[in-house]
Amino acid sequence: MSTPVATNDVDPALANQTGPRSPIARRRRNTELTLIIMVGLITGAAYTVAALGTNAEIPPGIGIFVGILLALLLCAHIAVRLVARGADGTILPLAALLHGIGFVMITRLDDRLASLQATWSLIGIAVFIGTLLLVQRTSDLANRKWLFFVGGAFLLLLPMVPGVGQTFNGARIWVSIGSINFQPGEFAKIALAIFFAAYLAERRELIAAMTWKVGPFHLPEPRYILPIIVAWGFAVIVMVGERDLGSSLLFFTLFVVMMWVATENAGYLVVGAVLFGGAAYYSWSNFTHVQTRVTNWINPWDDPLDKGYQIIQSLYGLADGGLLGTGLGRGNPNQVPEAQNDFIFASIGEEFGLIGATAVLMSFVLIVGAGLRTAVRTDRTFEKLLATGLTAILGIQAFIIIGGVLKVIPLTGITLPFVSYGGSSLIANYILLALLIRVSDSAARRLNELPDDPTTSERWQAWRLSRRIRKAIKRGEVPSDFVEVVA
Repeated sequence: MSTPVATNDVDPALANQTGPRSPIARRRRNTELTLIIMVGLITGAAYTVAALGTNAEIPPGIGIFVGILLALLLCAHIAVRLVARGADGTILPLAALLHGIGFVMITRLDDRLASLQATWSLIGIAVFIGTLLLVQRTSDLANRKWLFFVGGAFLLLLPMVPGVGQTFNGARIWVSIGSINFQPGEFAKIALAIFFAAYLAERRELIAAMTWKVGPFHLPEPRYILPIIVAWGFAVIVMVGERDLGSSLLFFTLFVVMMWVATENAGYLVVGAVLFGGAAYYSWSNFTHVQTRVTNWINPWDDPLDKGYQIIQSLYGLADGGLLGTGLGRGNPNQVPEAQNDFIFASIGEEFGLIGATAVLMSFVLIVGAGLRTAVRTDRTFEKLLATGLTAILGIQAFIIIGGVLKVIPLTGITLPFVSYGGSSLIANYILLALLIRVSDSAARRLNELPDDPTTSERWQAWRLSRRIRKAIKRGEVPSDFVEVVA
């Protein structure tokens, strides 16, 4: 998978130049800045066209809208330029493009939700910057793997707490604390991905050895694989109990992919496929809501006015869009219930057409390609697994919801990353994006594409240590020979 040539196709002679100029890092950041500006202009143009198609007038605040949008994107870019300047130059612009298209469609569907999404966008960018500033060494994440395990388990259980958890559309995945509503599972998936990556990086050779023989089979020692089996099983069981089948499938696939990458044993893919088939059959046999989803997938016209109505309307919308689309503001995406959430891709397909829908798909493909390239470039096992896991979350989640809308697989209620309406999803995905950029920057520094300068916290700790030593020297507690070293 490749990204635009300007990002990483750099003269090999520059690769060994690690002086303060860092030509590779500078070129990547300049490419990122150019793409960011293009994304801002594209989003502003789409917003204007949508207003023209709906109200036949240019929105009065378009200049302010574009200005605020560019300011937010430039803030994110400046943060990357300052603290992660070696990172891939296409990850942030691609996410911003998806975010912009999603925001325009949400504005098209519901002005009230658009204003809320604008607030969540501001918070998401702030959290993105905060994550980059807070996590300046990926090893800090690996050292706290059990904290992430406990935190992920707590977040998964939170919707099941009486008085706190809320049920919506049959799934108990929401938490209401006062006036704040959010989906803790969106953050749990990141926490468990970090735990899986850290634990597998530490024990992958012991797991891959498969020294435990059961009949004709060679399996990993139970004591090495039990913690990740417990974490995975706990996540899936809780998600089934909450009737959030989309997240259950996401966690299951994440677990199988990370085990495969960690052990380099394709057998995990085969075993995973068999287990998934068995679990899918059991769910279909025992859960009415699963049977309904499968029935709607096979033939939604069995109940076109009730259970199959949503998927039928989305298919009509996609068909009406054709190749070029009806045009922004000229379609009828509101005919699909909850179009801003599960079916926002159908709205994009209707008004942007096949070309616009393909552009969204290609954006996800390019992000996945950039994430997997990051995993290949790094030489640290934890970072390789973390980049793979984070990329898998984005790619699998996009496939599950887009595949459901297109009737490739049964529909499950999860959001389309960066595109669908929802604060929890947007903030969680910006945290994921920041971590992926951090891994990409870390890989670039170890490849000598730029100097591996001390982080802000490391400089602060060094200054404090230097100060303590100087005070000790003045008190006569340290030999004066240390004066030259401290200086």
